[in-house]
Amino acid sequence: MRENLIRIKDVMKRTGLAKSTIYKYMKKGIFPKQIKSGTRFAAWVESEIEA
Repeated sequence: MRENLIRIKDVMKRTGLAKSTIYKYMKKGIFPKQIKSGTRFAAWVESEIEA
């Protein structure tokens, strides 16, 4: 089964968190890590954000 990916703007809308807060939480290990593909694309697995 293929996972849906969502971009930072959608993550911000769904969580109500600011971009800086999301990255701070990722660094602390309390927010799911992003998936990077290439140098300009980063996204999150949708099911991990909704959990």
